[in-house]
Amino acid sequence: MLNIINIWDIDRIGINIIAATGLMFAIGLKDDLVVSTPKAKIGGEVLAILFIVFCNCLQVNSLHGFLGIYGIPTWLSIGLIILMILTVVNSYNLIDGIDGLASVIGMSIFAVYGFIFFQAGLNFYFLVCLCLIGILLAYLRYNLSSTKKIFMGDTGSLVIGFCIGFLSLKFLAMDVSLLSNLNFKGENKIIIVGAIFFIPLFDTLRVIGVRLMDKKSPFFPDNNHIHHILIDSGLSHFAASLILCFLNLIIAGTLILLATNFNSFEMILIMLLYFSFFLILFNRLKNNIGKKIEYKSLIGVIQSLF
Repeated sequence: MLNIINIWDIDRIGINIIAATGLMFAIGLKDDLVVSTPKAKIGGEVLAILFIVFCNCLQVNSLHGFLGIYGIPTWLSIGLIILMILTVVNSYNLIDGIDGLASVIGMSIFAVYGFIFFQAGLNFYFLVCLCLIGILLAYLRYNLSSTKKIFMGDTGSLVIGFCIGFLSLKFLAMDVSLLSNLNFKGENKIIIVGAIFFIPLFDTLRVIGVRLMDKKSPFFPDNNHIHHILIDSGLSHFAASLILCFLNLIIAGTLILLATNFNSFEMILIMLLYFSFFLILFNRLKNNIGKKIEYKSLIGVIQSLF
């Protein structure tokens, strides 16, 4: 893929992407074959991130007024970049729990970034987004198949998650003047990244919160993800995936539009309102499911008496 679109790679970042995604692929493959410890997995992911973090075209030296902050030290910038990409990679990995979800969410994210890069005239990154959408679309056919099913696994989700993190970093590193066609304020770039990646980020924070409240490890697997709640509500895998994809696009679109008029403080408040609304919504759905199960169990006990 990168060899074909290499002529548009004016930043000469292609070789770094190949090295980083290759390492991510190896980490995911090992985890699929022999489960890795969280520390070993995160250590390998940090090493892969270091392949791109020092590239000149991906340097984030200013927050453009986000919360009143402009210039930031290089060491702090590198630390925040590593933390951001780790969050993106592992949040995307966590949503790969039902057929179709990871692929449709990935396509929605690449579609938004593709639009932004197209508007900015960054053809290489626009084509990367198109290629990734094509890859996920081809994969989706088999992921939803009942006879020729394939799964993404950690091998796929870590690579796709890294690509999302890489494109998010490029968006943050872009010159604000390139975004003049979109009219949003430069201080809102971090909020927009969060909006584009809203559903995986929300799901991860919610699940970690639930696990900590239950006094369990954040890495402890369970069925508390929002896609599990939708499945338990009676939706099919594909229907639940489409709903979450649609929500992700709606949130990304509305927050990008609002970013043209509101400052970063106001945008954070709006983001928190979104988080609160969906937290209440999914908690109520989960509680209703629990009540239905209890009701059915009670009916079963009564019927067994007769």
